[in-house]
Amino acid sequence: MSPQALASPIPLRLGVNIDHVATIRNARGETYPEPVRAAEAAIAAGADGVTAHLREDRRHISDADIEQLSDLCRRRGIPLNLEMAVTDEMVGIGLRHLPRAACLVPERREEVTTEGGLNVAGAQDRVGAAVIALKDAGVRVSLFVEASPRQLEACAAVGADVVELHTGAYCEAVRAGRTDHADRELARLIAAAHTASAHGLEVHAGHGIDYATVIPVAAIPQIAELNIGHFLIGEAIFTGLETAIRRMRSLMDEGRYGRRAGSTL
Repeated sequence: MSPQALASPIPLRLGVNIDHVATIRNARGETYPEPVRAAEAAIAAGADGVTAHLREDRRHISDADIEQLSDLCRRRGIPLNLEMAVTDEMVGIGLRHLPRAACLVPERREEVTTEGGLNVAGAQDRVGAAVIALKDAGVRVSLFVEASPRQLEACAAVGADVVELHTGAYCEAVRAGRTDHADRELARLIAAAHTASAHGLEVHAGHGIDYATVIPVAAIPQIAELNIGHFLIGEAIFTGLETAIRRMRSLMDEGRYGRRAGSTL
């Protein structure tokens, strides 16, 4: 059992991002597959929350999807984590729907997916105003950032409740077989989680996590939640969404507790 697992004082939650169910739907301009049905399957498989990113260009999740997901999550007592850019339009949508949580992320129209973390340190006034507006309405606010002490200090300064550490560089290094680089990136994540917790921030992590990378991230004791989407939706093509989520949950438990779920060892 790893020292990190032994030191872990908190349970680890899984938020399932269902954006790319909408990507498949939109590719044909159809009404299916339905993101809300994927959210229901995720909840049935043991997900602790549902995440959806309403982009400015509506490339996958739509406003109607957010309506349906908000209703489902309220009925089921499951948190909806609404990812969004720091714009007046998106903050207004957050204030209208009042999800349990909002994760503020960087967004560029030409990017394929979110590339890197939000530059909170370089835009404290703008980010801080969005944080205050959402928190005043009872929404828990998370900021998606790189594992940088400067960014973490800024997150605390603007009053965020949570930071979500960008795990993309670590996951990409593992998949490329660049072991030394992966070790350095993991060390950065471990240090950042410690720093964020010391600033009174709850720590989440996400981006690029798959079966091969989840255990070391789950072993970081300060991390309270992982948000995973693209890999799970892709794996669902072969195994089904519930099976994919249950396996991910088992690997998370192995990383957090040093054993597979259900083991008595």
